[in-house]
Amino acid sequence: MSGTSFVPPPQDAWLRTYHKLLPHWQSYSIPHSPQSTIPITISRVNQIDAARLDIEMSAMLKEQLVKVFSLMKPGMLFQYEAELDAFLEFLIWRFSIWVDKPTPGISLMNLRYRDERAVETRGKVRTGLEGPGLTVAQKLWYCVTTVGGQYIWARLQSFSAFRRWGDSEQRPLARRAWILIQRIEGFYKAASFGNLLIFLYTGKYRNLIERALRARLVYGSPNMNRAVSFEYMNRQLVWNEFSEMLLLLLPLLNSSSLKNFLHPFSEDKSSSSAEDDSACPICQASPCTPFLALPCEHRYCYYCLRTRCAAVPSFRCLRCNEPVIAMQRHGGVTNPAPK
Repeated sequence: MSGTSFVPPPQDAWLRTYHKLLPHWQSYSIPHSPQSTIPITISRVNQIDAARLDIEMSAMLKEQLVKVFSLMKPGMLFQYEAELDAFLEFLIWRFSIWVDKPTPGISLMNLRYRDERAVETRGKVRTGLEGPGLTVAQKLWYCVTTVGGQYIWARLQSFSAFRRWGDSEQRPLARRAWILIQRIEGFYKAASFGNLLIFLYTGKYRNLIERALRARLVYGSPNMNRAVSFEYMNRQLVWNEFSEMLLLLLPLLNSSSLKNFLHPFSEDKSSSSAEDDSACPICQASPCTPFLALPCEHRYCYYCLRTRCAAVPSFRCLRCNEPVIAMQRHGGVTNPAPK
C-alpha cells in the first residue's frame, strides 16, 4: 500500500498511555464526599394526619377507661383528669416510642421516627429513608416533654386559676407568677406558629419537641401506601366541619320565623287551612284542650300556647305571625296572655 509498511506498537504502549493519562483522569473526577444524603420529601398531610389520629386514639382510650369507673362517685375522675391524660400518654409512649415502634397514628400513615443527627454522619444512602431510630436519650426526653411537660403545665394552669392568681387583690408575688405564666404561654404559642410555618415550607418537624430532639418523620417503607385513604379522611373532614357549622347556626335559627317565611310558598292551600283547624302548630297533634290565640283565633293546645307565651312575651302566632295578646278557650271566656 503506497510502499509503506505497518509498524506494530510496542507491547507496553497501552500501559504507558494509561500511566500518562491517569493524573488527568483523577483531576477531572468528582471528589469523594464522606456523606452523600439524598434529599427526600415527606408528605405534610400524612404527618399532620398522624398527629390527629394519635389524638383520636388517646380520646378513645380515655373514653373506655372512664366507662370502667362509671359506677364510682360522680365527679371523682374530673379531679384527676390531668393524671389520667398523662397516664394514657405514658402508655402510648411506653409501647410505641420506647420499643422503637411508631405510635398508632404514625403507623397508619406509614411513618417512623429517625434520628436526623445520625443520618448526617453516615455514608452513602440508596433511598434517603435509611437511618437509625431514636436513641435512648431522645426517647426519654420525648417522654419528659410530651408526658411530663403537658401534665405539669395543665396542673400549673388549673392551680393558678383555682387560687385566682390573676386577680388584682392577690399578693404581688402571685400576680407576678400569673403574668409570667401568661407570657410563657404566649411565647410558646408564637414559637409553635413559627415552627408551623417552617414545617409547611420544609416538611420537617411538626412541633417544637421534634425540632429540638432532631427527630424527623420519614416513611417506614418506600413501597407502602398510607393505611387510611385520602377519600376517607376527606369525608371525615367534611362531616366534622359540617356538623360544627350546624352546631353554630342552629341556635341562631328561629323555627317559627323559618316556617312563616316558607308558608307563602306552600303548594296546597286547602290542606294548610285544614291543618289549621285540626292540629296544634307547636306539637302538630290534635289539641285535647283547645285554646284560641287572639286576635287571629288560631287553635292551639292549652299547654303549648301557655308555655310559649310565658317563655316569649312577644310571642307571635306560628300560622299568621300575628302578635298573641290573649288566649281564649274554644267556645269559652277570654284570658290575657301570660307575661
